[in-house]
Amino acid sequence: MTTFSVSAVVLLGILLIVFIRNKSMKLGYTILAALFGFFLAKTSAATPIQSFLDQVATTINNLTK
Repeated sequence: MTTFSVSAVVLLGILLIVFIRNKSMKLGYTILAALFGFFLAKTSAATPIQSFLDQVATTINNLTK
């Protein structure tokens, strides 16, 4: 599921850029969100979140077959 993680990071990065350019999201909030995600990845919550995202990716993959 590494491909999904990289794809999700790229997609979220593009969405953040779009929100910043449209001034829907200020730069400070974007930095705060990125730092929150960075520190969240180091907690015990990271494993259940990753499992959930893996299940969603598997479900979406099975729907397209």
